[in-house]
Amino acid sequence: MAVELNELRDQIDDVDKQMLALLARRLELVEKVGEVKSQHGLPIYAPDREAAMLASRREEAVKQGVPPQLIEDILRRTMRESYASEKDSGFKCLNPQLRSVVIIGGKGQLGGLFARMFQLSGYQVEVIGSQDWDKADEVLSHAGLVVVTVPIHKTIGVIEKLNRLPQDCILCDLTSVKSKPLKAMLAVHSGPVVGLHPMFGPDVPSLAKQVIVHCDGRGKEQYEWLLKQFSIWGASLCNIEAEEHDHGMTLIQALRHFTSFAYGYHLSKVKPNIAQLLQLSSPIYRLELAMVGRLFGQDPNLYGDIILSSDENIEMIQRFQNSFAEAVKLIESRDKAGFVENFEQVSEWFGDYSQQFMLESQNLLKQANDAIHRG
Repeated sequence: MAVELNELRDQIDDVDKQMLALLARRLELVEKVGEVKSQHGLPIYAPDREAAMLASRREEAVKQGVPPQLIEDILRRTMRESYASEKDSGFKCLNPQLRSVVIIGGKGQLGGLFARMFQLSGYQVEVIGSQDWDKADEVLSHAGLVVVTVPIHKTIGVIEKLNRLPQDCILCDLTSVKSKPLKAMLAVHSGPVVGLHPMFGPDVPSLAKQVIVHCDGRGKEQYEWLLKQFSIWGASLCNIEAEEHDHGMTLIQALRHFTSFAYGYHLSKVKPNIAQLLQLSSPIYRLELAMVGRLFGQDPNLYGDIILSSDENIEMIQRFQNSFAEAVKLIESRDKAGFVENFEQVSEWFGDYSQQFMLESQNLLKQANDAIHRG
C-alpha cells in the first residue's frame, strides 16, 4: 500500500509542477496584455470579459467532471494576481499636456498610493506635506490638478488656502465626507472642481474593482479625463450627489465603525482569552472578530474623525442605541415570540438580498477557512 500511495503522490507532484508552469505562462501572457492595454488606454478590469470567461470555464469544468466553483475560485485568485501585475506595468496617460499633479498630503499612505498611480501613468507629480507650505505658492502656481488628501478635521482649512490656483486647474479632494469639502472647494476656486472618495485603503494590491465615488462640482467636461484615468486603473466609478453620499456613509462607515469600536471596547472590559476564543470559533466568528480587531490596529484619529464628522452621524448612532435598547428589552423579558416577529420583519425588509448575502458570505467563509488553516 505504501508503494502504491507514494506512486500516486509522485503523480500528484508532477501535476502540481505542470500547474505551476501553466500559471507562470499565464502571468507572462497577462504582462503582455497589460502592455497592450497601456498602449491603447484600456482599463485593466473589464467586467463583461471577466464574467463571460468565468461562465465559459464553469461550463467546461462541468463537462470534465470538475466542480465549477473550484475552477472559479482558482481563476479569481489568479486574476487578482494578474491585476496586481498589470498595475506595475504602467498605464496610458490620457492627458499628457497636463501640468503637474500636486498632491497635498501626498506623504500619507493614501496620498502616496495616488501619487504612485499618477506616476505610473506618466504624469509629473509634486507633493506638499505639512512642513512644505513655504514652497506651496510656487508649486501650486503651475499645477494642472490639485488633490487634497489630509485628515478630515484639516481638510476645510487646507482647501481655504487654495485661493490662487490657475483658472484651469482641477481641484479635488479624497475625503470620506463630501458636502462640506465640495462647498469649500467651489467657494475658493472658480475653475473645475470634483469631490472624490476612494472606498478603499492604501494597502490594496490593485485598484481593479475598487470603487471611487465622485460628486460633481463644476466643469465636468474639464475633468472627465480624470474619471476615465481612474477607469483605466481598474476602478469602478460611482456618481452621486454629495448629500446622498454623506447620508450613505453615515450607515456604511460611521455606524459600522462605531459598533466595531463599541464591541471591541466591551471585549476589553470583559477581558476574555482571545487565543481561546479563536480556538472555539467557527470561521464566521473568527472573521467577525478579525474585522473588529482590525479596527484597533489602525489610526484612532482617522476613525474618530469619520465618526465625529457630522451631527447626522451622532444622531444615527443615538437611534441605533434606541434600537439596541428595544432589542435588549425583548431578551430581558424572554419574549421569544416578539423576537421571532421582529426577526421576520427584518428578514422581509432585506428581501431577496438575504439569499444573495447568504451565497456571498458562504464563498467568503470558504476563503477565510482556507486562510485560517494555512496560517
